[in-house]
Amino acid sequence: MGSMVLYVPGKTFFHKLDPRAKIVFLVLVSTSIFTVRNIPLALIGLGVMIALWGLARLPWKILYGLLKTLVGIFIFLFIIQSIFYPGEQILVKPLIPSFIPLIGGSGKIAMEGINFAFLLIVRLLTMIILMPLVSMTTPVQNLALGLAKMGLPYHISFTITSALNMVPILQSEVSIIMDAQKLRAMRIYEKGKIMEKFKSYTALVTPLVIGAMRRAQSMAVAMDSRAFGAMKTRSYLQDIRLRWVDWAFITGTVAYSIGTIIVASILPRL
Repeated sequence: MGSMVLYVPGKTFFHKLDPRAKIVFLVLVSTSIFTVRNIPLALIGLGVMIALWGLARLPWKILYGLLKTLVGIFIFLFIIQSIFYPGEQILVKPLIPSFIPLIGGSGKIAMEGINFAFLLIVRLLTMIILMPLVSMTTPVQNLALGLAKMGLPYHISFTITSALNMVPILQSEVSIIMDAQKLRAMRIYEKGKIMEKFKSYTALVTPLVIGAMRRAQSMAVAMDSRAFGAMKTRSYLQDIRLRWVDWAFITGTVAYSIGTIIVASILPRL
């Protein structure tokens, strides 16, 4: 998941946009995504995000890696929603054979549940593509500057962007810890059973948490030594300005989001 916040240098249209325009894009589009209750409309939104990913020229292998990581979650959501979502168009009933004591003859799978599960997965896919479009095309310092320029207190914007910046660092530490454990003949992550892997994560999480606490303490000392937060306002090494291209992009984003919400309210669900 560290790849979702790792900046990918580029000179595309999306890279050159003002960070405030991207933040508005993230907030409005993510809001409109969760108002969609129609599968074709959700697929159109997914297609728009894929087109923007290509326009930003972000590596497709990163998107493939994210989707590969989340396949298990998608399957779990599909199964759960298919079983527990209420519906009238029954496909399988009973789900549990009647000869099983106590719970036999219960459970069902409805077409409405399958449709809702598919809709939920499409919306999550759209969000998964949307978030890196902002984080991977914007340096962390520019993102913090954009949040501060939008009125957010600079110490809060610094906290948010610092948390984002810590994700790839923690991901790298996880790889280092796992490699160190493999050098000590620990093969559970590769060949162990599922329960053995769950139990072994204690040996992974403990040094990771300790390292994160040490890094946070060092960062706090460095910030205090520079009197961070002593002043209500501060100056910046570089400044950003909204250009006509940014305003046009914001206008298009507002129009797209409002149009999506209106169409979603008109079209029938699922």
